[in-house]
This record gives sequence, C-alpha cells and structure tokens, in this order.
Amino acid sequence: MEDLVEKLKEIGFNSYEAKVYLSLLKKYPATGYEVAKLADIPQARAYDTLKALENDNIVIATPTKPITYVPIKPQELTKQYRRKITSTLDFLDKKLPSVKENYTEPVLSVSGEHSMKSKIFETIKNAKKEIFIAAWSKDFRVYEPELLAAYHRGLEVKIVGFDGFICNFGTVSWHVTGKDCLPTISSRMLFIAVDNSEGVFGITESINKNTEPFVLWTKNEEVVFLIKSFIVHDMYLTDIAEQFPEQLKYFYGAGLKKLHDKILMGTDFIKK
Repeated sequence: MEDLVEKLKEIGFNSYEAKVYLSLLKKYPATGYEVAKLADIPQARAYDTLKALENDNIVIATPTKPITYVPIKPQELTKQYRRKITSTLDFLDKKLPSVKENYTEPVLSVSGEHSMKSKIFETIKNAKKEIFIAAWSKDFRVYEPELLAAYHRGLEVKIVGFDGFICNFGTVSWHVTGKDCLPTISSRMLFIAVDNSEGVFGITESINKNTEPFVLWTKNEEVVFLIKSFIVHDMYLTDIAEQFPEQLKYFYGAGLKKLHDKILMGTDFIKK
C-alpha cells in the first residue's frame, strides 16, 4: 500500500488524497466517517480531502443521506492523468525554449574512476546511429563489450587505436605514432562522439601522475563536432600512413620524428 501512496504522490496527490482514494477503492460507496476510519486519518481532514478529490473529478458524491462517495475506476484515473501530463509536457516543450532562446548545452567535468566509466558507458548506450572513438588499448578493452553490442544493433562503429590491439568489428584505424607520443603527452586520452549529439573526451590516466584523470561530457553539438572532426582527421592520416609508409619514413624519419620536432619542439605540449 505504501508504494501505491508514493506513486500517487509522484503524479500530484498529497498523502491524504492518496490514502483516501485507495481506501475508497477498497470499499465504496462510503461515508466520510467510513473513509476516515479506512484511511486512518482525522475525520475533518477526510472531508476536506474528499471535497478536493471531488473538485478534481476523482471521486463522485452520491445524492444520498448521509452523502457517500465513489472513486472513479483506476483506468479512468490513469487516463485522466496521462492526458494532463501529456498536455503539460506539450505546453512546456513549446514555451520553455522561449525563456532563453540562445540556450547553450554545457560542458561538464566528470572525475573519479567510477563516475567517469559510468558516464562513458551511458554515452555509448545512448548511441542510435554511429559511434566514433579514439582510444588506447587499456581503455578500449573496458568499453569493448558495449561497443560490440552497439555494432550488433546495426550502428556504425569507427575506431582509432592509439596502440596495437585486436578488434574484429567496426572500421579500425591504427595511429601511426601512438606508442611514440604517449611518453611525450604523459597522459592516456579518450575521445568519443555519438550521433553528432553527445561526446566525451579527456584524460583517463596520467602516466607521470602529473594530472588527475577527468573527462568532459557534453551534448553541445558544436563541441561534439570538434571531437568527431579530431577522430576523423586521425582516421585520414592513419590511412595515408598505411598507404605510403616508406615515403613518410623517408621524409619524416621513424615515428614521424622530424615532423614531431618541427611542430612541437619548444612548445608547452611536450611534457618534461
């Protein structure tokens, strides 16, 4: 009975209203005195509550002496509240955006291993069409079952692997300098973009313990586009590296060291 009281309260009843309605379902028609006894509430409150429920068309007063009360059937109650809630939500859908027309989806920081993993799993599960992910093997193995489940649901799964790991599903690209750049950036990073509508990126582990792990989660479509663009750009470069390995080595050296030095030497990107 208590669980029913709580559920009725969730749709707008107060405690007395919930108890009175449930009591009437057990025995009707019933007088106000009988309802008070059945509901175990003060008699004065029973009459006040019955009047309120009558005004809301949830109970019906019979034209007898003494007056007795009959509840509407449960199916009618749920239908009535379903119409009311749907109408309210439709109104809010229409009116709320006008309160602040230039609403911007926030970018939220998530820290702590459990919270980070929960948010990443949730993001992957929310995918309806496609998932783009760039990850190291240690992170990929954690989320592989959920990614595989998405693939089996018919989603496009595009993967950039920063280091070598076996993956037998989706479209996989191997980062040409992943292992070489890990000591430089001193952090293991993860990037996920889902359906152009949700994204996660951040540091899942600080290799040199200089930075606390955290991820940033957002439904800001502009930020999600940037995450996806980063992953797509990496997929382009990894494919080029696979097609022209000797030419790249000739021009830039092993692990693209000359290119690395040209762009990053002397910048703060290089961790000491």
